[in-house]
Amino acid sequence: MQRLDKALATQTDLSRTLLTELIRDGKVLVNGQVKKAKYKAKTGDQIEFEVPEAEVLEIKAEDIPLEIVYQDADVAVINKPQGMVVHPAAGHADGTLVNALMYHIDDLSGINGTIRPGIVHRIDKDTSGLLMIAKNDQAHESLAAQLKAKTNKRRYLAIVHGEMPNDRGIIEAPIGRNPKDRKKQAVIADGKPAVTHFEVVERFAGYSLLALELETGRTHQIRVHLAYIGHPVAGDPLYGPKNTLVPNKGQFLHAETLGFEHPKTGEWLEFKAELPEIFQKILERLRN
Repeated sequence: MQRLDKALATQTDLSRTLLTELIRDGKVLVNGQVKKAKYKAKTGDQIEFEVPEAEVLEIKAEDIPLEIVYQDADVAVINKPQGMVVHPAAGHADGTLVNALMYHIDDLSGINGTIRPGIVHRIDKDTSGLLMIAKNDQAHESLAAQLKAKTNKRRYLAIVHGEMPNDRGIIEAPIGRNPKDRKKQAVIADGKPAVTHFEVVERFAGYSLLALELETGRTHQIRVHLAYIGHPVAGDPLYGPKNTLVPNKGQFLHAETLGFEHPKTGEWLEFKAELPEIFQKILERLRN
């Protein structure tokens, strides 16, 4: 016998989160009666439920300030500010990078559909820095292939807790969804391979400034890997101590350098984005 939510999760393609909500809202009937998620489902039980229609998002162009570092007929490079979500999701259809891109850039690739036009890769809401944008499908395929082949360059800067003992190193640990918290990722045995290179740029009392390069691009990879080795990113609300350096500001992680081969010309392009003002102020404070 299995719990009702687990039994449904194994028998359907629906997420455990959605199923839990349906059960909680009394929309799942077992033999005609409402049951809780912990109910032990038995062979022969008649289980009925109705899945609500998915919300259709209408994505609109918005005149949101956007720093376009580079643009040509095929690609664009954007310096995303901290606090901006990359693409819309249910319950959050505006104010995102995609809304801004649709206003400022005429053509965007359609490979990822209407929710993520032009988006080849993402960085977290509270991570600032550089993103490459595809303006047509051919460019999108080329940039995505470079990500997969690990031939592009992505260098980040992060302020982390603790004084790193090693000047440089490689963190190689598989990452997957945290089995205890669906909002988080974790290093788990059956996770996907993940490799992060790090180098100490500067040390302070209780903190270090690191330069990091990604070989792989797992969700929250840098944040998870650094927390795993005991040096979480400062300000990280999910993986580190709460309200450090600047309360409720988010993690001090910046995508500083981005390099890739131009999809059409084959030329190597490389860009660098200055640290945000708040990041620079914190570094000065730590130095003093």
